Amino acid sequence: MAKRSKLNNLLIIALVLVAVMALVILVGIFLPKPKEVLQGQAETSDYRVSSKVPSRVKELRVQSGDQVKVGDTLVILDSPEVEAKLMQAEAAEAAAKAIEQKARNGARQQEIQGAYELWQKAKAGLDVAEKTFTRVSRLYDEGVIPAQKRDEAEAQLRAMQATEKAAKSQYEMAREGARREDRAAAAAQVARAQGAVTEVEGYRKETVLLATADGTVTQIFPEVGELVGTGAPIMNIAKTDDVRFVFNIREDYLPELKVGIEKDIYVPAVDKSLKVRVTSMNVMGSYATWKATKALDKYDLKTFEVTARPVNQADIKDILAGMTVIIK
Repeated sequence: MAKRSKLNNLLIIALVLVAVMALVILVGIFLPKPKEVLQGQAETSDYRVSSKVPSRVKELRVQSGDQVKVGDTLVILDSPEVEAKLMQAEAAEAAAKAIEQKARNGARQQEIQGAYELWQKAKAGLDVAEKTFTRVSRLYDEGVIPAQKRDEAEAQLRAMQATEKAAKSQYEMAREGARREDRAAAAAQVARAQGAVTEVEGYRKETVLLATADGTVTQIFPEVGELVGTGAPIMNIAKTDDVRFVFNIREDYLPELKVGIEKDIYVPAVDKSLKVRVTSMNVMGSYATWKATKALDKYDLKTFEVTARPVNQADIKDILAGMTVIIK
């Protein structure tokens, strides 16, 4: 009897185990599976503020975490070298303008008057030479004087004619001023000097750095008084109006995420849900993003970087770079 009772107990236990296993299998088959949660993060476009000229940080107008608007003054730099170059360029411009003005104005009035008087003197001498030659020619025709005297008078007349022409040319040149080519060269020198001034003034403006877009100051690199080189980053600003959401997703979850599709996401940090649109999908290059499944007679699963942007820009208010976002 005891042996039969023991067998009955074992049979009951076996039946109970089979029933429990069947129940577990049925529960696994018929109960809904929990949805996968895809996690990503918010990212923003950043820009770095830097200067074109070597300088020293004179004043920082903002701190990390400050919100800035387009045109806000961020940094004031000090560069004595730029100021010195500006003085040199302005002096060169003033000299070039003086030369151009001289070329435009031509000779001074006293010089013009002096050239005119010399011309009048030459005209008077020519008049005397003409009269003398006329009288000598008449006397030569009458046989009173030899041919030598007539030739001397004729040579004197020709010399005075040439002198009168030269004096007249000098007067006209003084009255007209510099040649057209000289005036053009002087104007070109002025333009060159003005270009140098404009260039240095451009460098001078680089000593006051302004925000080029709305954003949040995320990092400041130098301290007040430190030297910064050409192109060296001074601070980093995140554009608050350019937020995107990035997810690293295995390719077996991609069928539900296509470029252009809209999805609802949740941002725990601000307790906000918003609608986004998938804008790009790129494979990640690192081999570490593969998931090996060949042992299960499947294929390796690769990870893709999926980027989504908000459908309504007003929804991105208060969302900062690095915040976690979730797709269920």
